[in-house]
Amino acid sequence: MDIMQAMQARHSVRAYEDREILPQTAAALQAEIDRCNEESGLKIRFVQNEEKVFSSPLAHYGKFSGVKNYLVLAGKKSEDLEKKAGYYGERLVLFAQTLGLNSCWVALTCSRRTAKKMALLSRDERLACVIAIGYGKTQGVAHKGKTADRVCDFEDAEDRKNPPEWFIKGIEAALLAPTAINQQKFLFTLKKDGKVLQEQKGGVCRGLDFGIVRYHFEIGAGKENLDWENSDNE
Repeated sequence: MDIMQAMQARHSVRAYEDREILPQTAAALQAEIDRCNEESGLKIRFVQNEEKVFSSPLAHYGKFSGVKNYLVLAGKKSEDLEKKAGYYGERLVLFAQTLGLNSCWVALTCSRRTAKKMALLSRDERLACVIAIGYGKTQGVAHKGKTADRVCDFEDAEDRKNPPEWFIKGIEAALLAPTAINQQKFLFTLKKDGKVLQEQKGGVCRGLDFGIVRYHFEIGAGKENLDWENSDNE
C-alpha cells in the first residue's frame, strides 16, 4: 500500500482489538516518528500497552474502546504548534495505515492530564493532541464530504476553466483528509502568479486541521509543483 492508497483506505477507528502491535511494525513506526521529530522539532512519543489515557469518562463519551496504544504530540509553546502537529501527525497516521494499523485523531475525548504526563513535558512545552493507534475491530467508514468546487477558488478565469492537473489532484487529496467533526472548513485558492493560498475558515481544532489538510494537499499535488502563499489566516 502506497501513501495515496492509504489516503483512500484510511478512516477513523475508535474500537480496537486486544492485540499488541507486532515488534517489526512498532519499530518501523518508531523510526518514522524519529524522522518526524528531527525534521519538525516536535516531541512525538509512541506509547504502547497503556490504558489510562482512554479510560476516562470523556473517552467513553467518545465511544473509544480497547485503546492501549497511542501517539502523544507535543512541542515547544508556539503559535504554529498545532499546525505542525497536524502536518506531521497526519504523516504518521498515513504511514501507520501502510503498516496495517488503524488510527483516530483525538483532541478532547481522552484524559489530557494523563496524556501530558506521558508526553514528559518540560515547562516550555505543550500538548497538542493524541492519536489512538492499533488494530481496529473494523476499518472505519467513509463520511460524506464537500465537493471540490466548495473548497477551491481561482484568481484567473482561464485557470477556473482549465485548472492545472496538479491543483485538482491536491484538492482531491485534501478532501480525503480527516477534519474535526468532518467540517472541512478549508479553502485553497490558485493565485494568478501560480502560488497556492491555503485558508482555514473557522471550525474547531483549526490549527490541527490546517496542518492535516496541508499534508494531504502536498502529497496529492506534489511538492515540486507547489509554491505556497502565506496567509494571516493561518
